[in-house]
Amino acid sequence: MKPGLSLRVSQHLSLTPQLQQSIQLLQLSTLELAQEVEQMLIDNPFLEQAGDEGDAGGDAPAEIAAGAAEASAPEVFSSEKEVATAQTASESVAETAAPETPETLNWEAEGLDGQDGEWGGEASSEWEAAGSSTRNREGDDETDAIDLARGHESLTEFLHRQALSLHLGAEDCAALRFLIESLSDDGYLEDSLAELARSLAGEDLEEREELEQRFAIALRLLQSLEPVGVGARDLAECLQLQLRELIRSAEDEGTTEARMNQLLLARSICAQPMDLLARRDLRKLASLCGAREEQLREAMALIARLEPRPGRRFADVERQIVVPDVIVRPVRAGSGRMDFAVQLNPDVMPKLKVHDVYAGVLRRHKSSEGHAVLQQQLQEARWFIKNIQQRFDTILRVSEAIVERQKNFFVHGELAMRPLVLRDIADTLGLHESTISRVTTAKYMATPQGTFELKYFFGSGLGTETGGSASSTAVRALIKQFVDAEDPKKPLSDAKLADMLKEQGIECARRTVAKYREQLKIPTTTLRKAL
Repeated sequence: MKPGLSLRVSQHLSLTPQLQQSIQLLQLSTLELAQEVEQMLIDNPFLEQAGDEGDAGGDAPAEIAAGAAEASAPEVFSSEKEVATAQTASESVAETAAPETPETLNWEAEGLDGQDGEWGGEASSEWEAAGSSTRNREGDDETDAIDLARGHESLTEFLHRQALSLHLGAEDCAALRFLIESLSDDGYLEDSLAELARSLAGEDLEEREELEQRFAIALRLLQSLEPVGVGARDLAECLQLQLRELIRSAEDEGTTEARMNQLLLARSICAQPMDLLARRDLRKLASLCGAREEQLREAMALIARLEPRPGRRFADVERQIVVPDVIVRPVRAGSGRMDFAVQLNPDVMPKLKVHDVYAGVLRRHKSSEGHAVLQQQLQEARWFIKNIQQRFDTILRVSEAIVERQKNFFVHGELAMRPLVLRDIADTLGLHESTISRVTTAKYMATPQGTFELKYFFGSGLGTETGGSASSTAVRALIKQFVDAEDPKKPLSDAKLADMLKEQGIECARRTVAKYREQLKIPTTTLRKAL
């Protein structure tokens, strides 16, 4: 074969850096976005956070819009000395050269047109209204949830504080502290004493045995602390520790014989294999404990009131906080009709703008020194502000479309949820399904019915006798309603629930009912049966 040259015309899709950043920001959660903004503020000197007071740019959306406006061909500092001065001492630069207002700066950027058609153009008026409204916290008596979480005492801190009152020797104190630090969040000591000793002593057998003995003493001390049950190796030991404390209190208070027998029987039940208690195998437990089934039921009811996770009340509150991205409020429309207003949560919207001083110095001084680097950084700052604006604009548009489709849910609750898939919202807004998927992931909406992830409002449909469809969310809510109203002595089977749904006109197979029941964390009929 002879080598030759040929021409070929082809088309391919390429993502520009700006569009890649838009996609990346769109799929971030609120916490991840805050971290990305913080990192960008560190890396890019042309980007700054607008304060609530004393900013010449005014409200946050106006500043973002000014920064997002496009610029003319960038100019550079005349020397490296000016670059260093502008980047490290903005106050001294401001004294010699007053910053120019956004109106005097030419922000017409090159190469930005036509790259973000999917995201839409300028921010909507609702987005601007949401961003410009800041919450006045002065004189507010309510405690901020995050501040409360930071001041929350953890389980290890609570135990360490109690350990100070034991007046132990140095070695025993160190062993107790080590066990406390080895506890799980639920208050369990998941590693055996031998494993903990091996982690410290290695292969030295003599030292390992000494440490095991020291840990055994420290474990008894740990299990004597509050909350009762802390330091248990498994659920059975946790329940036995709590029952032991109840028995001790009953002896001190001089309780009745019936009550004491009940506590002793409960402790005997917890000494048996826990799977018997989980299955509520009364016949087997009656044989092992030598008690009547009626007595077993009373003792098992007592066990059910114990705390299986002693560290529950010390859980990290901050990790459980969900900050909504969108807020939905009911408003009265004409003729007494209920409508809903959708707005972005201003607390999660970063207030950013291009640094006026640095941009002004860059515009007035023309030189080849550092031209490419500074030009790129200024362009990246503009892109970043514009992409954040587009992110919130897209979230607002999608949220408004969801509220419009699921209006009955906001009035009547889960039972009124309509079937909805990503394609429905994508077709309405003229966006791609992948865009809707990114918007609805890890984004939350605060509604009169509670706070939900945006994905919660999407669900497949089940056929009905009338030829329509019912949302799977509504079907799950109906199943939960049936189970809540059932006779505890005769719980409803999955087949019975399927028949009851059919009576409501919903075609739902038994296996589908079982799947929905498991999603709702509803136990089987055997476990739901009354004691």
